[in-house]
Amino acid sequence: MRVGYVRVSSALQSTVRQLDGVPVEKSFTDHASGSSLDRPGLSEMLGFVREGDTVLVHSMDRLARDLDDLLRLVGQLTAKGVRVEFVKEGLAFTGDDSPIAKLMLGIMGSVAEFERALIRERQAEGIAKAKARGVYKGRQAKLTEASAAAMVARARAGESRASLAREYGISRETVYAYLRAAVPSTAASPAE
Repeated sequence: MRVGYVRVSSALQSTVRQLDGVPVEKSFTDHASGSSLDRPGLSEMLGFVREGDTVLVHSMDRLARDLDDLLRLVGQLTAKGVRVEFVKEGLAFTGDDSPIAKLMLGIMGSVAEFERALIRERQAEGIAKAKARGVYKGRQAKLTEASAAAMVARARAGESRASLAREYGISRETVYAYLRAAVPSTAASPAE
């Protein structure tokens, strides 16, 4: 079976271009940063594929967050007898790869990791310059001050962080960030 894996960094980004025109029988998609460990589409795909299947990914940086992750995932898939193809790079790995193929995986993975590091560096420089000019305001708060205060009070009263996160449309980690940022009053209970 030909299985596609697609990842974009946010829900607002389109997944269409990644495997456009590449025939797949089933595909799995994640809307998450590559650095995120919480990628349900990847986990589902890893559990779904069987010996003889082919996993098609647009490019190496869509599958893995760094070289170690890339080598681990390709190794995990090929150990199951799954072929891994990277469309953009024109590379395929089966587990029976030659030393040259393994070298190419390492080199191309290193180049992708280096490219991502350069992008992050340029982004940080741009943000620093924008802050110096006074035009960078940072990410907008998820909740208004009043909503945040009400949510913090409810969390400290013992309401579940998970239910508050669902109600306010934010992640549990964001709930915890609001709790950490709030002026301490009483000890917050660890209710989930």
